[in-house]
Amino acid sequence: MLAFLKGAVQPITVSRTRSLLQKRDSGIYSKPAKNKIGPGQSFFIMSVFAVALMAPAGWILHHIPEYRQRPQPPPS
Repeated sequence: MLAFLKGAVQPITVSRTRSLLQKRDSGIYSKPAKNKIGPGQSFFIMSVFAVALMAPAGWILHHIPEYRQRPQPPPS
């Protein structure tokens, strides 16, 4: 009985896998970019990315003394 189910499920799985791979590959281009990004735009993008990563960490590090002074919650 298991051999029968395995044979019935396999063609469906293979066809779904092929269709997923075809859909994923349709967004990949092999040509160079149409618009070049200049050094000013690169610097701006990198700085926004750095701020987005560092701002939460800086906030937490700046407020560590306040976090240490808070009373501990009662054990439950």
